[in-house]
Amino acid sequence: MSLSLRSHPLVYRMVFQMNWYFVFFVVSGFCGILYELVWMRLAMAQFGVTTALVSIVLSMFMMGLGVGSWAAAAFVREYGERLRFPMIRLYALVELLIGVSAGMVPAEFGWGHHILERMGQQVPISSGTYYVTAGACVALTLIPWCALMGATIPLAMFAIGQDRRYETRRSFSFLYLANVLGAVLGAIVPLFLIELYGFSGTLRAGAILNLMIATSAILVSVARPALGARAPLPNGYSKSPAVPSHPRNFPLVLLFATGFVTMGMEVVWIRLFTPYVGPLVYSFAMILATYLLATFVGSQVYRIWSRGQDHESSLLWASLALLGLLSLIATDVRVTMPASFRIVLGVGPFSAAIGFVTPMLVDRWSSGDPTRAGRAYAVNVLGCILGPLIAGFLLLPRIGEQASMALLALPWLGMAAGSRGFEGKKPRRAAVYGIVAASLAVFFLTKDYQTQFPQRRVLRDSTATVIATGTGMHKVLYVNGVGMTILTPITKMMAHFTLASLDHSPQNALVICFGMGTTFRSALTWGVPVTVVDLIPSVPKLFDYYHSDAPEVLASPLAHVVVDDGRRYLERIPDHYDVVIVDPPPPVGAAGSSLLYSQEFYSLVRQHLQPGGVLAQWLPEGDASVQSSVAGAMMNSFQYVRVFHSVEHWGWHFLGSTRPIPTRKPDELLARMPPSAVSDMMEWGPGATPAQQLDLMVSQELSASQLRAQLPFTPALSDDRPINEYNRLRSPCYRCPFGSDRLREVVYSELLRLSSAGRSSIGSEPR
Repeated sequence: MSLSLRSHPLVYRMVFQMNWYFVFFVVSGFCGILYELVWMRLAMAQFGVTTALVSIVLSMFMMGLGVGSWAAAAFVREYGERLRFPMIRLYALVELLIGVSAGMVPAEFGWGHHILERMGQQVPISSGTYYVTAGACVALTLIPWCALMGATIPLAMFAIGQDRRYETRRSFSFLYLANVLGAVLGAIVPLFLIELYGFSGTLRAGAILNLMIATSAILVSVARPALGARAPLPNGYSKSPAVPSHPRNFPLVLLFATGFVTMGMEVVWIRLFTPYVGPLVYSFAMILATYLLATFVGSQVYRIWSRGQDHESSLLWASLALLGLLSLIATDVRVTMPASFRIVLGVGPFSAAIGFVTPMLVDRWSSGDPTRAGRAYAVNVLGCILGPLIAGFLLLPRIGEQASMALLALPWLGMAAGSRGFEGKKPRRAAVYGIVAASLAVFFLTKDYQTQFPQRRVLRDSTATVIATGTGMHKVLYVNGVGMTILTPITKMMAHFTLASLDHSPQNALVICFGMGTTFRSALTWGVPVTVVDLIPSVPKLFDYYHSDAPEVLASPLAHVVVDDGRRYLERIPDHYDVVIVDPPPPVGAAGSSLLYSQEFYSLVRQHLQPGGVLAQWLPEGDASVQSSVAGAMMNSFQYVRVFHSVEHWGWHFLGSTRPIPTRKPDELLARMPPSAVSDMMEWGPGATPAQQLDLMVSQELSASQLRAQLPFTPALSDDRPINEYNRLRSPCYRCPFGSDRLREVVYSELLRLSSAGRSSIGSEPR
């Protein structure tokens, strides 16, 4: 093959240059997903982790892609033929500007955060006002930069079309295939970069790659023949055919539907698979990577199929419904299989089919015309914007996961029934009926996660599916299938021990994360106003399932329940508290949980503490890196830090303050507690007496410096270095190269130290 290409210089040059475009879009797709992942986390840190805010960020990202694709198509139509230079040079400029966005987006988010912070310091901001302001900041930041990303495909298609030797009819699918391959890598590799270099270092890597694309594209434009050259066409190659005569708009309708359904299903997939894979960044990355890899495979199959075919079977559209419902089989509670197999079965086949039909529809509608391709891609992106919003805010809260999947699969059955190829062909009609029957069987015969709990109360909202189950002291709270908490005296001691440790009598308290409401309920027994903040609207509604006196507690004028992101809540209020108690949702590495463990969060809490106020931070065990990282963040944020084991001998209570935290004996602590608080503290033991209960804490104090000294080179946990969430390099799966757990931790710490060499380490070490 290589000899035959080299024997024809014209063909060889064409293939060589086309391969450059493929490389450009592999790298560009990688950078696009890298930026999306990092920008999402930066926006969460600056504006909150609420579902509405996350939806705004995703919508603005997709909207920017659509606007850019549409605008680039209009530009090419109006000015493409008038340009006096190759379009690839304009493409190179766009890639260079995308690289600039790596530094500008974090800065612009920071400016928006500063505006909101100033507003909150002057007067309390309502939730609606906050969303409008934050949404405007996100839109003004992301849409222009993402528009540049969306413009790349129309510009590259025109650049390819400027050379008359290229076969352009399928140029969209060619670039789409490369872009998806890069996106697959972008869903995996950045996770390791973030672990070693943080978000800022990962963004710098993306910017360098964009610069390399721009430089290489300029070099390719210099090496190519002069614009407008009309070399004879080699044998086997032909110009793009005329635009087909079939109806123009129907492919656009299907492109909107594929974007809408696919992105809507992604939202449902996360709900379905979280009980099996956990709420970790790696779990979400596994779903995303599977989706993108399968899309790549489907696109490659289309590229091969389209060489000799131009009309698909109506069975393809009908099969999309059944393939979409495979996720219900993969998440059936009675099915036993590894979590990775569940994702491959539930996500892979449908995504491969979508990877086949999406470039097929764009190629069919555009026939290589970059103007039409840009508009078609924009329509597909519009579906991608609306799909998650409808699925997340309308379908899931109202009808649940299974019915949502069925509703999203329904259009494909209608598509098959309405196909012209369906009428009058009995075998094909019978096959479609069989697919319909199989789809109905999957829907009605599968059982979802909640059915394993005979006694349960289930609530759904746009944030999560929440299950309350169990009896007596064995009650459990599940959020999206993940156990959040149980009835334990640890949650009582978060309130009582902290309030008793103040150097003055408490006047109020703030609890971040409601859980079963135990800490909130215990703090109220001190007779002071207590505000509790939780992200999930359904969680506080289950308070009475765990505590029979919940109605009386909520009726107290001292009790205030707020549904909001705890960090965002502090950003938008001017209030100050004697005690702030933080109990982030498990597991320790849950996606987004680092925002409640970071130095930046602790700095925010410090600003809202009264003089002598105390932050109480709960940390389940974690590994040595997490313990060291959290200890470093606390020590960097508070001059005085004390650490205690819990009354059940697992997990850590961190107390931080700007003033010395008094060292008191159990009897001294007990003397500061009102009788109602003492009674509540002893409700579940385990101490035989109140003094013994408090002694279980006092006797298990250790130095924060001890925890920090375990791995001193581990960066203090910050918004930029979320050590608890990104832990694959120190995971037990690396036992082979790293040996024992302790050795693995030491090797990982050394990697972090080396990765930080030459960079500023301000705030990375304790005082």
